[in-house]
Amino acid sequence: MYFYSFEVLIIKWVKIYNMLIIGIAGGTGSGKTTVVNQIVNKLKTKDITVISQDSYYKRNDHMTYEERCKINFDHPRAIDFDLLIEHIKDLKKGEVIDQPIYSFVSHNRSDDTIKTHPRKVVIIEGILIFTNKELRDLLDIKIFVHADSDERLIRRMRRDIQERGRDINEVLDRYQKTLKPMHEQFIEPTKNFADIIIPNDTYNKVAIDVVRSVINESLNDDV
Repeated sequence: MYFYSFEVLIIKWVKIYNMLIIGIAGGTGSGKTTVVNQIVNKLKTKDITVISQDSYYKRNDHMTYEERCKINFDHPRAIDFDLLIEHIKDLKKGEVIDQPIYSFVSHNRSDDTIKTHPRKVVIIEGILIFTNKELRDLLDIKIFVHADSDERLIRRMRRDIQERGRDINEVLDRYQKTLKPMHEQFIEPTKNFADIIIPNDTYNKVAIDVVRSVINESLNDDV
């Protein structure tokens, strides 16, 4: 089943000026990255910039590695929203930003950055991006990717074990103590802010096509 707020979507579409900013949220393991890839597929990559909320976890140089391992990364206070918002505003002004790089191995921000240029379309993805009102207000379209909780856990386990060097006990312990309660407290309620809710299964083509149509219209806009 698909849920669209077409009236809101059209209003936002009409208000597009020189940059379209799309926010894509959803629980951990919901498939946000897959949806982002589906949206940008066949579009001109030179016109699109993708920014991950994960790049904006706060720097914690003052903590030991053991202390950083205990951080609740699924709580909004773990995110440097001030810097993320500042960077989005800078991009809207046509300025180049130095996007942070975060290491999930060391649980800390790297000293390196990525030069990120303003584009006609900016996609911001992350589990907590709808929890911050100032950031929400910068988004022209808000998309929430929904997935079954069991499916999200399986995906999270695979990712953390295969890509981030975690062991299964650590993943399950974090899921029970932080991921699940934080999802219920902070992430799931933000579904109410979404203009479009995409079920992340094999039946999401219509929703993806709607978003692509809006992006294509923005890219073809002469303003």
